[in-house]
Amino acid sequence: MQVTAMDIYRLLPQTNCEDCDEAACGEASCMAFATKLSEKEAQLKLCTELSEESFTKLEALLAPAVREITVGTGDKTFTIGGDEVLYRYELTYYNPTALVIDIADNLSDSEFTERVKTIEETEFERIGEMLTLDAIALRNASGDATKFAEAASKLKNTKLPLILCSFDTEAMKAALEKVGDERPLIYAVNEANLEEMAALSLEYNCPLTIFSPNDLEKMKQISNTLRGKGIEDIVLDPGTFVEEGVGDSLDNFVMIRRLAVEERDEDFRFPLLGIPALTWLYEKDEIQGGIREATIAAILMNKYADVLIFHGTNIWELIPVLTLKQGIYTDPRKPQAVDPGLYEFGELDKNSPVLMTTNFALTFYTVEGDIKGKTNAYLLVLDTEGRAVDVSLAGGQLNAEAVADLIKETGIEDKVDTRTLIIPGLSAPVSGEIEDESGWEVLVGPRDSSAVPAFLEDLKEKQ
Repeated sequence: MQVTAMDIYRLLPQTNCEDCDEAACGEASCMAFATKLSEKEAQLKLCTELSEESFTKLEALLAPAVREITVGTGDKTFTIGGDEVLYRYELTYYNPTALVIDIADNLSDSEFTERVKTIEETEFERIGEMLTLDAIALRNASGDATKFAEAASKLKNTKLPLILCSFDTEAMKAALEKVGDERPLIYAVNEANLEEMAALSLEYNCPLTIFSPNDLEKMKQISNTLRGKGIEDIVLDPGTFVEEGVGDSLDNFVMIRRLAVEERDEDFRFPLLGIPALTWLYEKDEIQGGIREATIAAILMNKYADVLIFHGTNIWELIPVLTLKQGIYTDPRKPQAVDPGLYEFGELDKNSPVLMTTNFALTFYTVEGDIKGKTNAYLLVLDTEGRAVDVSLAGGQLNAEAVADLIKETGIEDKVDTRTLIIPGLSAPVSGEIEDESGWEVLVGPRDSSAVPAFLEDLKEKQ
């Protein structure tokens, strides 16, 4: 259950810093600080008036249902876990699923180097955000400890954090001797290698993955044992079944997350890891394998996966997964928005056309993509609190007075001699009101911004 600001306030000193020389937390009152803590916008340690007992109680109260774990060090890190709720609409999901690509330790030097380069350089931009991969998973495909260690050494200079994949404790030890100081995620401990892997996790202070396919009772036993040894950073892999058993994987992921969030079962309050890459054990066709792998990844991401390990590197496979990740891990309470104002595209003069849109990020970047490099135009971006054209029209944010104010505030009248504004097709119902309020002629443009360049070209020919 989500912790409220009032739950937190009851345990704060409630002095409003009256007895302090200055407010160390930076807030005007304890309630304001409690609100910031409930929104994860402040740190508990900022309150200098807390007793040790109250601090301990608050720390336990504020601890997320799923433990937050950071893999890597310095600039080479990714953080997973930290979730409080089962459903995104209840609050939000905080740390995005880490998307990881595997690499085998038995590749030739040239193949190894090329695959690392591909992983590091995979990126594409969507609604103003550069989407990239998060880590590299090194597999001990050779079964040789020396080769595994040598391959780990090659990854020392990579830009991404690492996951070391081997059940062989000797191979894992050899690799950790090379890169253990970078705090890689160890994959994986099971019943057979428990003592040795636990010792390595403690020695190198590395997070450790439990692999217990379709056996949550065994996973609970191993988790309890590891916690008893003092290992706190644990990741859970209940098995990824990529053929007919995909339903079992889904059930296990959901069951574990429910045990964490609803039951607060200490043995399951950890991030979840899935391996869609196992698809390639059964599917050899590149196209079908990529589709299947992306599908499995999407299924697991929608049901709480915190880490996903892929094998395929085709951008057409990764784009839908990266896009899904971006969508899931936006805060549903805060619309995605860009700064309102005046934007310029191409070579402009006093006769350049003036377009208008809203500041909903998806709308803005779609319009930008449709006109940038294809036409020359000014673009007025109206503050609609991050709402799209049709939604803001219905909600009243897109109105004649707001548009008239935008025209005045941006100074567009000093930049163009024309007084013609082209509005989105969906905003046609307020065209007359905008004309009356602004004094500008209003033209209703296309409903789809992809048609804007052709619309402007036709308009130019008619003039």
